[in-house]
Amino acid sequence: MTSNDWQGVLFTVAAVVAMIYVYVMVFNPKNKDAFEAQSDMALRDEGEHNKSGDKK
Repeated sequence: MTSNDWQGVLFTVAAVVAMIYVYVMVFNPKNKDAFEAQSDMALRDEGEHNKSGDKK
């Protein structure tokens, strides 16, 4: 295998590990309140507070 092959393998493995980490973070019940508080972030005005009191 060439170095480009190994780089591709390492990148693929890193991407899979990152996706597993993201899935665990998103579907963890402890993080539900944090995600719910940010669920309408795109619809809020710039100076408006979220449900947890944080600005933006």
